[in-house]
Amino acid sequence: MHVSQTNGTSDRTARIPAPRSPSPDAAEAALVEHYPALVRLAHLILPPALGRHRRVLAAHALVQRSLARRGGTHAGGRGVGVGVGVGGEDSAHDWLRERVVRGALRPPLTVALGVALPRALGLRVFPRAGGTDELALDRALAAADPATRAALALTALEGLAPASVVALLHAVGVADPERAVSSAERLGVSCGPGTAGLLRGPEFDPCTVHLRPTDLLGRRRRIRFAALAGVLVLLGGSAVAALDGSPASTPRPVVSAAPAGVVPVRVPAERWADTSRVDFTAWPARGDRADDQGLLRRAVAAWAGGSPRTAEPEPRTAGSEPRTAGSERRTPGSEPPSLLYAGDVDGARVVLLHTGRSLVRYTEPGTGHARPTLVETRADDSDVTTAAAVVLTRAGGRTRYLLAPWIAEAGVRDLRDPRTAARPLRVSADGATDPVSDAAPQTAGSGGCAGLTALQLRSSTRIVEDHAFLLVDLGGLSPVHLTWTPLPVPGDPARSPREAAGPLGLAAWSHAACSLPLLRDSGVRAVNRWEFAAQTLPERAGRALWICSRADTWEGRGRVDVTLELPGGAVPVTTVRDTAACGRFGQDVLAGTFWSAPHGTRYVLAAGSRRIVGVSADGAVRAGARGRVLAVRAGTSAPFRLSGRLPDGSSLPGWTTRTVEGGG
Repeated sequence: MHVSQTNGTSDRTARIPAPRSPSPDAAEAALVEHYPALVRLAHLILPPALGRHRRVLAAHALVQRSLARRGGTHAGGRGVGVGVGVGGEDSAHDWLRERVVRGALRPPLTVALGVALPRALGLRVFPRAGGTDELALDRALAAADPATRAALALTALEGLAPASVVALLHAVGVADPERAVSSAERLGVSCGPGTAGLLRGPEFDPCTVHLRPTDLLGRRRRIRFAALAGVLVLLGGSAVAALDGSPASTPRPVVSAAPAGVVPVRVPAERWADTSRVDFTAWPARGDRADDQGLLRRAVAAWAGGSPRTAEPEPRTAGSEPRTAGSERRTPGSEPPSLLYAGDVDGARVVLLHTGRSLVRYTEPGTGHARPTLVETRADDSDVTTAAAVVLTRAGGRTRYLLAPWIAEAGVRDLRDPRTAARPLRVSADGATDPVSDAAPQTAGSGGCAGLTALQLRSSTRIVEDHAFLLVDLGGLSPVHLTWTPLPVPGDPARSPREAAGPLGLAAWSHAACSLPLLRDSGVRAVNRWEFAAQTLPERAGRALWICSRADTWEGRGRVDVTLELPGGAVPVTTVRDTAACGRFGQDVLAGTFWSAPHGTRYVLAAGSRRIVGVSADGAVRAGARGRVLAVRAGTSAPFRLSGRLPDGSSLPGWTTRTVEGGG
C-alpha cells in the first residue's frame, strides 16, 4: 500500500448551486492523486466498532467504489461542490470527497457485512500503534458520533472552513450539520492543540499498515471442521439416496447442550488487538475451569440473585458491592455477562464476569463450610490502564492479580524508592501473577510510613507504543491507575496528565506514596498528582511545591487533596470532596495556608494555577500580589480568605486551612 499522503489543505468556501461533477477521466485522475487522503478521511469517519482490520479494508473499499455509477451522482452527473472550476482538478477532488463522506457515514450493506472488502486472506491489517496521546484521541473519536468525526476530519485534514463543512454535510444527508461542526470544535479543543497533527500521523493512516497472521490454531480447527462437515454431507447424501424414496423422517426437536438460564459469552482471543475499545469488553475467557459449566452456572446464578440461600450482605464500600452469594436478588441486564476467567486460585475456585457496566468476582472456597462470596464493582468507564488488572485473591498481605491480555511486561516496585528498578513479576500463561506483597518493608528515614507496592506494567506494541504505567492496590477489585501532571511552563498550553512510570513521575509519586492508603476502600479508579505551582519560600528557606491530587471514583465523584511539599516533607493543606476541581473540567485552583519559617516568623503562603494573574488575601491578613503566588507576614493565625484574579477579570475563591509549623 502507498505510504505518502496528500491532504487538501486550502480553505474553500461553500458554493450553491453545485457545479456539474467531473468527467470519468478527471474523476479517475483525481482518485489516483488523492487516494491516500481520501482513504484516511473514510477511515476516520467509519465506525470504530468495525474493528481495526475491517475498518482499514472498508476505508479502501469505499474510496475504490467512489467512481461507481450509482444514482445521479456518478461521474458526469451533478453533486455538491465546494471547490472551483467545473470539471477541473479541484472539482473532481471535491466530488470524490463528497462521495467518500456519504459512504463512510452510511456504509453500503455489502461493505458493512464485509462482502465487498478487499481480501487479505490469513492476515490482519491495522495502522501502527501510537503513544498515549494517540490512544486518548482514538478513544475520544470512538465516543463521538459519525457526523462529528466527519466534521473534525474535514476541518483538520481537508482544511475546509466551517461553512464549507456545513454545506458538504448537509448535501450528504446529515440532519444537523451545524451541531456536528460545533461538536467537532469542542472535541478538537478537549483533545488539545495538536489534534490535527495527530490525525495526520501514521497512527491514523490506513495506507501504512502492519500485517499480522490471523488465529493460526483457530484457522486449523475451522479447516478441519469444514472438511469433516463436507464428509458428513456426502455420507448423509448417500444415506438419503439409499432410502430409495421412503417417507422423510419426522423432524425431531433440537436438544441444546447449553445450561439452563444465562450462559456467559466469550470474546475471541485476539479481540483486544483489533478493536478501538481496549477495556474489559476485549478480555477473552481464560483459566483452567473456563469449561466447567457447573461452576459457571453457579457464578451466574449468584450474580443474578438466583441462589435459594439468604444471608446478610457484607458492609458495602463506595464503588463496590461485596456480598455473600444469594444474599440479594437482582435482575441481570438484557445482555449475558462475558466470561473473563474461571480457575483454581490459592485453593479456591474463582470466576470473573463482566456485565458491561460492572465487574463481578465469584469465589467458592475449596475446603471447609464457608459460603461462596460475590463482589461486584463499577467498571463501565474502564480503559487500557484501568482494565489492565483485576484482583483474583487477597490474603495475608499478599495479592494475586489477573492481567489483561495486552500486558506484555509486568513488574513490582516500591513507590517510595524511585531509583530502584522494578522487579520482574512472573505471570502464568493464563495471565495470573505470582502473589504480590501489598507493602514494601519499612526502611530507615521513611518517617514511619510503610512502603507501598505498585505494579509497573507495559502494554503490547500491537496496540500502543512505549506505554508503561503504574497501578496500586487500594482495596478494590481493580487496582488504581496513577498519573502525574508536571509544573506548567510559562506561555505553553495546559499540560495533560501523563503516565508516572518514567523517572520524573516516579520521583514525584515517591513524595506522595504515604498519602495513598488514605484512599483505601473508597472506590477510587485513578489518582492524578498535579503540580500546579512552585513557590520560593521567604527567608531563603528553599522551594515549595503546591500539589493537587485528584482521586476519581468509578461512580464519577472526585476528591481532591491539596498538599504543600516543603523541603522537610509534605504537609496536607485541605481536602475537598465531590468537586470537579483539579481535573479536566476544573483547571483553575488557588490555595493558601499559614507557614512558620525555621526562625519562627509566621507567613501566609498562597499559590494558584497557570491562569491566575493576581492573588489577594483579606480577613485576618490583608495583602495582594501580582502573579500566581503570595507570601506575606502574618501577625495572627486567625482565619483569612483568598481570591484569585483570572485574565478575563473574574475572580476565583481560594481554599484555606491549617497552620504549617517549622518549615515542614
